[in-house]
Amino acid sequence: MPEGKKPNILFIFSDQHRHNAMGCAGHPLVQTPHLDRLANEGLRFTRTWTQCPICQPCRATVITGGYTQDIGFSSNVRGVSLEDGPFKPGWSTVMKQLQSGGYETASIGKTHYHSRPFSEEDRDSEGKFDSRQFGDFLKSFGWDYVFEEYDRYGVVASDVRSPYTDHLESHNLLEAYQNQIKGIYRLTPTHWKGETSVCPQEHELSSFIADHAIDWLKGRDTEKPFYLNLGFVQPHVPLVDDPTWAAYYKDADIQLPDMTLPEAPNEVWDKKLNRMKEHSQIQTMTDEFVREGIRHYLGAVSLVDQKIGEVIHTLEQLGELDNTWIIYSADHGEMLGEHHLWAKHSFYDGSVRIPLIISPPDRKGRGVCDGLSELIDVTSTIAAIGQVDPPDGARGQSLLPALDNQYDGHEFVFSSIEDYTCVRNEQYRFTLDNPSGTPCELFDLDADPGELTNLVNDQSCEEIIQNLTSVIREHHAG
Repeated sequence: MPEGKKPNILFIFSDQHRHNAMGCAGHPLVQTPHLDRLANEGLRFTRTWTQCPICQPCRATVITGGYTQDIGFSSNVRGVSLEDGPFKPGWSTVMKQLQSGGYETASIGKTHYHSRPFSEEDRDSEGKFDSRQFGDFLKSFGWDYVFEEYDRYGVVASDVRSPYTDHLESHNLLEAYQNQIKGIYRLTPTHWKGETSVCPQEHELSSFIADHAIDWLKGRDTEKPFYLNLGFVQPHVPLVDDPTWAAYYKDADIQLPDMTLPEAPNEVWDKKLNRMKEHSQIQTMTDEFVREGIRHYLGAVSLVDQKIGEVIHTLEQLGELDNTWIIYSADHGEMLGEHHLWAKHSFYDGSVRIPLIISPPDRKGRGVCDGLSELIDVTSTIAAIGQVDPPDGARGQSLLPALDNQYDGHEFVFSSIEDYTCVRNEQYRFTLDNPSGTPCELFDLDADPGELTNLVNDQSCEEIIQNLTSVIREHHAG
């Protein structure tokens, strides 16, 4: 590394990647050699929580370093203008801090800072909606360069344009791809059906995003250090993987998780559980249906991993790898049939716990860190690597001491969604409905790591519930 030059930072941020769907995390089937390499050449955190087990609020916390109550929302917000949306360009963000510290900042892939308003004023002269029109809005958060792909569902509408729809159209794949996604569109009866993409691997969305990141790395001015957020859309549903990886997992012997349905201890939590069950379409979840969905999910994970390997190889070719920190994480997990649920939305381990790997430029293995950590710790870690202050109001802590075995972990970690806040410590996980003050979940993670026995109505646990309720109240008070 040239003397005095700050290190590059590559933050790879996938969507809906379950914490243990990696070889390095002990998964018996999934092929993730490049993530395994990063873990072997750095430090893997085994107990990291997202601050919200759903996309938009989580992404707001990771750029600001604040909790959901600090940023003012804890659920996805749809159908609003940019001015009325939950993301505020005036926020202090880690990207702005890095810009002030001499970094070139780039976001390639998913941001989800907006919800794609579809009003008439959002359309061009041909009456079409083009996602690229949000470039200036996205840059206002601290990005010098933005190349955004929102999700897979956006390509269905014939009047929507994005870089990816242009790409598919140029290869005569757009109509077939649109028809496939229409057939498994969100919250239709076939939403959770696992399928093989009609697109060859080289034209899949993960390939498209990674290829653009590689082109950006090759073409950028190397005068400044870079901070690149590489935001993969997958393995988020729909459960579609490319033909190559689909063939690999076609006959995989999938071991089903415990699919015991959760039971509600009170009316307050019953409403939340019913929404989760409805979203998961539990009536479709036969054993083989779930197995097939998991196969295609693993295929999507493996393609993301494959593309990460290609990005790392590019850094090696450019002579930049020895000056680049690489951090891998995700916004939230995926239930994959556990508790008879798909997706996220809950505080179960499969939903709220996320992968986190930090690989420093020296590529020396540090093993694993079992201390409790949070996604907003990554925000402070990135700032520390870039030698700048964290964003104003950031509440995480840098994880760099963990690389030197100087990290004990948080006493408590927190996650929120809608009106509910969850806290966990070494032994217990507890959920509170904030408006009513109703305790909804209590699990003894030592005795019940599968979170099958809700103790919230157990009279012997009243003191524990009171103490953890106080912890949540103090947490919200700041």
